[in-house]
Amino acid sequence: MDYEELCDKVLKIDSCVRFTGVLDSKGDLVIERKRDDAKLLNSDEAKMSIHYTFERWTRLQNLSHRFGKEKSSITEYEKVTLISLHLNGNLFLLSIDPGADYMNIISKTNSIITEFQN
Repeated sequence: MDYEELCDKVLKIDSCVRFTGVLDSKGDLVIERKRDDAKLLNSDEAKMSIHYTFERWTRLQNLSHRFGKEKSSITEYEKVTLISLHLNGNLFLLSIDPGADYMNIISKTNSIITEFQN
């Protein structure tokens, strides 16, 4: 799968998408794309946020035998909404502007991910 193309395509689906990236199964950010004005965090803070996302995802894997595999996670803050989507054992990360129609963005993103997986 071409993660660069995937990130570029999802970044363009809605003007509210600020950031796209792929987090591998080890917790490493393998690719990222962002809108020019999307910087809320400095480099160290961004690494912390990604680390916390990976930790949360890893912890919840312990309950997947009960819940099933996680499909998505949405965390709304005052200044940004963070979304993670399951992507073949990896995580696809998005950040979007607050108040954006995140369900529509998730639906469009899932369609693009499905297209890339075929």
